[in-house]
Amino acid sequence: MSHDAVVVGAGPNGLAAAIELQRNGVSVLLLEANHTVGGAARTEELTLPGFKHDVGSSVYPLGIGSPFFASLPLAKHGLEWVHPDLPLAHPLDGGRAATLERDLESTARALGGDYAAYMRFVGDFVTEWPTFIEHVLDRPTRLPRAPRLMARFGAVALSSTTKIGRRFKTEEGKALLAGNAAHSGVELEAAFGGAVATTLMAAGHAVGWPFPKGGAGALTSALASYFLSLGGTVETGRRVASLDDLPGAKATLLGLTNGQIGHLAYDRLSPRKRANLAGWTYGQGAFKVDWALDGPIPWENADVRRAGTVHVGGTFEDIRAAEWDVTRNKMNNRPFLLLAQHTVFDPSRAPEGKHTVWAYCHAPSRAQGEAGERFVLEAMEAQIERFAPGFRDLILGRAVHTPYQLETWNENLRGGDPNGGALTINNVLSPARLSRRPWHLPLKNFYRCSASAPPGGGVHGMVGYHAARAALRDTFGVR
Repeated sequence: MSHDAVVVGAGPNGLAAAIELQRNGVSVLLLEANHTVGGAARTEELTLPGFKHDVGSSVYPLGIGSPFFASLPLAKHGLEWVHPDLPLAHPLDGGRAATLERDLESTARALGGDYAAYMRFVGDFVTEWPTFIEHVLDRPTRLPRAPRLMARFGAVALSSTTKIGRRFKTEEGKALLAGNAAHSGVELEAAFGGAVATTLMAAGHAVGWPFPKGGAGALTSALASYFLSLGGTVETGRRVASLDDLPGAKATLLGLTNGQIGHLAYDRLSPRKRANLAGWTYGQGAFKVDWALDGPIPWENADVRRAGTVHVGGTFEDIRAAEWDVTRNKMNNRPFLLLAQHTVFDPSRAPEGKHTVWAYCHAPSRAQGEAGERFVLEAMEAQIERFAPGFRDLILGRAVHTPYQLETWNENLRGGDPNGGALTINNVLSPARLSRRPWHLPLKNFYRCSASAPPGGGVHGMVGYHAARAALRDTFGVR
């Protein structure tokens, strides 16, 4: 064996696992199927020369909030965070908008009659942010050091967003909640959307919703640079089609989703173990569009122009209807968009005076043919035009990725699901996730380090960190 450990997949979690192993004296070989590292955090010229677009993930409240990333000298390896004037805005008809400011009090005051409801919903999680995020990104079975805080979070997690929404009176307060909950990829009537909303909103106040200067690829490039500086080895263009393709190592960490692992290790797993992995379900697909523009988006509301991320979907009921339809394999003509306007704050991503826009909506996972794709694209552009008349006139070019095309670009995005699995009761409360060893696979010295394992989706590297700590403890005897 030329290396002590092999890590498969050089996305944020694979890179995190490789770094944690390497900096604890374990020599690591990191294998990546693509010809560049980054996984779903990469930046490419998708539309026109000089326009840099994030193909996959893009805005990172959990990235800057990650305890593991914070422990690394990433600034010395080229990472610079860009903080927009506002983390988030949510336009509404009539030129109105709800905004999430960095300051908690300012955000709550702007909601008028929902001041008290907003402070009760997120206030304690902002105040106790370091403890809160440590628990959110920790192993599920850990006893909390702040039991009352986490009991409150658990109650929110098990409530539907529709139920939580009854706490709010104003259209702005309800919309702000719905937009954040819709990041979960589950309908607003389901559990766990409130947990996602709480985490994202608290993060906006505590650490912001920044993005890397120059593109998402700057984050993974910094991680790779640090890993190499520790003496690690990276091989790109190295696809692993079966476990027999892997070089010998004392420990192997797979940055693959549960379904992929079941296929890869099929002949080494018992029928019961195969069934457990096969039972893993994937969530809603992302229908992704990048635009090159001749100018910034002409939002009706001036505050929306100050936001890095914009939730484009209208009222709570608008978003509820859009997400409800997707879960029933239909497409609403008013989809909910998660949109980022990076170049307003990072002009390095486009030629002088020009702009990029990154956006996606949830859509049925399988492609619906050219007519279906055209319907979704036109519906997305109509939604932006609804709150920013004149948007279409600025379009210089566009690049479209359907859910199927996203999976083709990165195989971890199964069905276009960016979270490694659906946020359902069966997935979240599965025995594999709630066990004392959720990063272990039923193969000796094999571990999983993708978003299918706790603490789940989001670019924070904590799955890779925990998987590496499990390998260090159980394979290498490092505490």
